Amino acid sequence: MRDAARIARKAAALVDPAGHALALARHFLDCFDLPPNAVVAGYWPTQDEIDPRPLMLALAARRHDLVLPVVTGRAVPLIFRHWDGASLPPPGRFGIPAPAETAALRRPDVILVPLLAFDARGHRLGYGGGYYDRTLAGWRAEGAGLAVGLAFAGQQVDHLTSEPTDQPLDGMATERAAWRIV
Repeated sequence: MRDAARIARKAAALVDPAGHALALARHFLDCFDLPPNAVVAGYWPTQDEIDPRPLMLALAARRHDLVLPVVTGRAVPLIFRHWDGASLPPPGRFGIPAPAETAALRRPDVILVPLLAFDARGHRLGYGGGYYDRTLAGWRAEGAGLAVGLAFAGQQVDHLTSEPTDQPLDGMATERAAWRIV
C-alpha cells in the first residue's frame, strides 16, 4: 500500500507543485480559524510531499509562532523547536532539516501532518515509523489541539485500515479543498 501511495503522490507532485502549495495555503486559511498566537507545527517537505512552507509563512504573517518537528530517537514522540520561518534549518536525523538544539522547545496548538495517503474518515497512511501517531497520542492526552493532514488531492483513497495505535486527523487540506473531519 505504501508503494502505491508513493507512486500516487509522485504523480500528483509533478503537476505545478508551487501552485498546489499556494492553493493548499489558501484553502487552509479559508477553512481553519486558528486562535490568536497559536503555535503551529509544520514540517520541512521531503521527497514528493506537498510543500507547507507557503502556508507556514502566511501563518507567521498572522502572528502565529512556527515550530518544526525533531526526531530524537527511535520509537519516541517528536519534539518541536522554534523555527523563524526564513532560515534553512540544518539537516537533522534522517537528513531532514530541523531546528538546532539551541532553538526553543514549544508545544504546538496545531500540527500539520505529512502523509502518504488519507481517507475521508481522517485516517492516514504514514511512513511506518509511528512518529506522528505517538506524538499525536501524547499531545492529545495533554489537552486539545488540531491535527490537519496536508496532501495532494490525488493521495486520497477510499478506505484505510486502522490499528488501535493510529491517530485520526481532525482535518485535511489539499490543493483542491480543506475540511474538518467530524
